[in-house]
Amino acid sequence: MRPKKQRILIVDDEPELRGLLTTYLSKEGYDVNAVEDGTALDLYLSRQSVDMVILDLMLPGEDGLSIGRRLRQQRNLPIIILSARGEELDRIVGLEMGADDYLTKPFNPRELLARIRSVLRRCETVDGDHMNPNDTLLSFGEFRLDVQTHRLSNDEQDIPLTTGEFTLLRIFLTHPNRVLSRDTLLEMSKGYDRSPMDRSIDVCVGRLRRKIEVNPAEPVYLRTVWGAGYLFAKGS
Repeated sequence: MRPKKQRILIVDDEPELRGLLTTYLSKEGYDVNAVEDGTALDLYLSRQSVDMVILDLMLPGEDGLSIGRRLRQQRNLPIIILSARGEELDRIVGLEMGADDYLTKPFNPRELLARIRSVLRRCETVDGDHMNPNDTLLSFGEFRLDVQTHRLSNDEQDIPLTTGEFTLLRIFLTHPNRVLSRDTLLEMSKGYDRSPMDRSIDVCVGRLRRKIEVNPAEPVYLRTVWGAGYLFAKGS
């Protein structure tokens, strides 16, 4: 029996790019569909489930950032942003919205393929060499992270996590009380070469702090070690 193909939905208003990516990613073994805007996206998702959305920022009508925020509120779905705007601020805003990765146009389709594989792989597991397969429920303070369902909860509620947030939190919880540099975290979480100016780890740390810290400006768990990286103070 053949394994089920992973389904990817592309949202971009450029017909030529939609056609190119659909053809290329289909040849790489994915089930690919493409739509031109947020309205078509909503219609598609009302009828079909997907494993990932590749989302252009500059769309007619509702823009990509608004769509991404809406998707994050509705479901835990991996998102890769595409944008012709390559400024650092735009990338940070996209990652703050909850996107799992950000790629600037124009790009090589092979680069997008590498990022798709990396994000989908992270949805299934973090690098197995660093994980204990028996650790299916990780805890700290009043929080519990279910590794199998990717759900974080405390005594009062479930706390939604993006794929990137789950991956990073799991790395921290399996390496407690140890300083991890940004380069180390990028290598463990992304799985492919990144620019030395990559800010995705810092952005994801900021998002995690807002979810697990009483005062994100004075973190108890996820601490910054200036000039070295981050340390997760799990306690005894």
